[in-house]
Amino acid sequence: MSEALNYLVKTRGETLGHYFAFLKGCGTHLDPKTRNLISVITKVDAQTERGFRQYLGRALREGCTPMEVLDALLMAFPTLGLAKIVWAVDIILDMRIPGFEPEALTQEPQWHDVMASADAVEGEVIRTECNGRGLFVYRNQQTIQVFDSRCPHQSTDIPELALSGSTLTCPKHQWEFDAHSGACVKKGNSPLKRFEAKVEDGRILAFW
Repeated sequence: MSEALNYLVKTRGETLGHYFAFLKGCGTHLDPKTRNLISVITKVDAQTERGFRQYLGRALREGCTPMEVLDALLMAFPTLGLAKIVWAVDIILDMRIPGFEPEALTQEPQWHDVMASADAVEGEVIRTECNGRGLFVYRNQQTIQVFDSRCPHQSTDIPELALSGSTLTCPKHQWEFDAHSGACVKKGNSPLKRFEAKVEDGRILAFW
């Protein structure tokens, strides 16, 4: 929240409480993906960059595809206009979110060859790259976990140096994650995105 809103919450909490209760009650009959897509559009209309980045990340975590995000922006053209849509796309391109590349948008989801299964050391977390996407891979006996390296908060790409034992710490806002399960364990409330994974012919494959 802004400093001004924080101030009002502290000084007039009894009044602002009604406002936040209203916001919390809105959208309860919508599925999370739709609710966050609507929030994406409202942030673009207001040209609130921080909010746009936040709700774009939430929409993607709830299962929105890049094409669905672009469709929502274009469908809102009558109220947004071209200038605001271009503003939003500029931010998306600056965020470098995998899946928004023109070539990726024309492809169906598929299995990707991540690495040799022999290179995934038992009980250790490894960061690797696959087709332009950063990944964290964790192997526990016969179970393979493959996580997106981007923080669900604002899509910051988490580097290998952010890994300490089994804890990943996003360098931007210090959200912490359990690299074994993907769960957010400090500051935030959203897990790392996990991709379906399997081992086939000695290779670790992930689906996106």
